[in-house]
Amino acid sequence: NFRGGAMTVSKWIWVDAPAKRDDAARDISRAPVIGLDTEYDSFRYFRERLCLLQVYSGEKSYVFDPLDTLDFSFLGDVFFSPAQVKVIHAGDNDIRILKRDYGFSFRNVFDTHRAAALLGRKELSLAALIRHYFQAGFEKQKKLQRSRWENRPLTAEQLRYAVQDTVYLIDLYVKLQEELARAGLLDTAVSLFEGIAAVTWHEKTMNNLGHRYIHGYDSLSAAEQERLKRLYRWRFQKAKSSNRAIFMICTDQELLKLARTASPSSLDGLISGAGLSRNKAQRYGSEFLDILVGK
Repeated sequence: NFRGGAMTVSKWIWVDAPAKRDDAARDISRAPVIGLDTEYDSFRYFRERLCLLQVYSGEKSYVFDPLDTLDFSFLGDVFFSPAQVKVIHAGDNDIRILKRDYGFSFRNVFDTHRAAALLGRKELSLAALIRHYFQAGFEKQKKLQRSRWENRPLTAEQLRYAVQDTVYLIDLYVKLQEELARAGLLDTAVSLFEGIAAVTWHEKTMNNLGHRYIHGYDSLSAAEQERLKRLYRWRFQKAKSSNRAIFMICTDQELLKLARTASPSSLDGLISGAGLSRNKAQRYGSEFLDILVGK
C-alpha cells in the first residue's frame, strides 16, 4: 500500500557512513516502488555537476552525496530491476547524468510529468500536480534551484527542498497509473517510459557559426568578425577544458568588445580598451592578446 506515506513523511537520512548505506540498501532494495530525484548544477558548469541523489522508499527519504567517496553502487541493481518501479518527475536529465557518472542502466521507469501530459493535464509542474491530486501546498523556491548545491554543509532550507521532491512521487504514481488504466493509455505510457529509460548523455557541441548570432556581429568589420570567431571558439574550448559555464568565461558582449579592440599590447590595454575586469584580464589576458593578433 503506497498511499498516505508521503503525506506525513518526516523521516530522511543523510547517507554518509557505511552503516547508513547498508540500512538504505536494505530498505530501498525491498521497496516495490521508489521515488527518485537529483540536484545538479547546470548553471555554473560546462558539464552538469551532480551534487545530490535522493531516493524515497515509501518510508524514508535517503539523501546520497555524490561528492563524497561513499560507495552506493547497489543502486545500480535497483535502477535496472524490472520488478521495482522508479518514479521520477521530468527525470530525463537525472537519468542521463546518473548513466554518465555511474554507468547505471534503467528499467521500469514511470515519469509523472510525462504521464500527466499524456492524460491531457495542462499544468505539469510537480507543485501543480500535488495541488491537483492532494490539495496540498507545495511551493518550490526558485532561488534554491540555482543555489550552490556543491557546497557543504548544505543548509536546512536546501535539504528540505531536496527531500520534498521525492516524498509525493509514489502517491502521484498510484493516482496517475489508475487514470492511465481507465483511459486505456497504459501501453502508450509504457512505450514512452521505455524511451525515457533509454536516454543517454551527450556533451555540448559547438555551433561553428554561433559567433554570427551574437548581437552586434553585423556592425563589425571583416577583420573584427574574424577576431570574434576566434574568440568565440576559444571561449567554448576554455569552458570545456575548465568545466566552467560558457558565460562565466566571457559574456557575448565581452567577446564583442574584445573583437573591436584595436591591437592591444598589454593587460592594461585589454582593461581600458575592452572594458574587461582586471581579474579576467589577468586570468586570460595572454590568450586574448595572442588571439587578437592572429596567433
